[in-house]
Amino acid sequence: MARNNPLIERLERRLAWHRTLHDHRCEPRNGLRWLPELRRWQAARLEASFEHFLNDPRRRAAALFFLTDVYGDHDFSRRDANVAKVVPMMQRLLPATVLETVADGIELGALTHALDLRMAAALQRLAPNRKRLDPDLYARAYREVGYPRLRGHQIDLIAHLGVGLARAVRMPGVSTLLRLSRGPAKATGLGELQGFLERGFAAFSALGDGKAFVADIERSEREVSRRLFAGEADPFAG
Repeated sequence: MARNNPLIERLERRLAWHRTLHDHRCEPRNGLRWLPELRRWQAARLEASFEHFLNDPRRRAAALFFLTDVYGDHDFSRRDANVAKVVPMMQRLLPATVLETVADGIELGALTHALDLRMAAALQRLAPNRKRLDPDLYARAYREVGYPRLRGHQIDLIAHLGVGLARAVRMPGVSTLLRLSRGPAKATGLGELQGFLERGFAAFSALGDGKAFVADIERSEREVSRRLFAGEADPFAG
């Protein structure tokens, strides 16, 4: 592997960060009781925000992909950890555009988990005896954690990942490459990553204008974040 490849170096740094964040010995906040409730609540909130996408037959598949594979109530640690074992092979098999999308997905997962750990700790301080989240408590914890620039970067990564998939759809031969790599991916532990790429490719192929869809998500999520930091009464209002 070429050690001077900036993309591979970025991928390896993000994978190392990912491993540390998910290691319960290094990061005991993984055991906080608020963490699964936070993930459940955020997934339900995002699904509600995506309702108009889900009701649009052309955009439904892409919306479901974001909810289930990008930003939902799922543990992506196994998928992303397996990538670390096969980085050299990925560099040989995947075009740079697709590899950038993989790197964005891994960085998004790591950053989201890092922020969720801080949110879970804040919720433990704010409401040690409560069991369920509501919009007001979520907003209080969101502001207490802070990091508006990181929240902005989190949305940047969502947009970059979506745009990367939209570009890959237009690249000649990517669909064939994904089909041909299905067997080798499964044999080398990349089956979950392969599934992620195939589902994303299929969803964005049906979209037509993938960049417009991603821009709508980005605009909506930036407005929600702005309202949360501003302490507005109903930050999730459509």
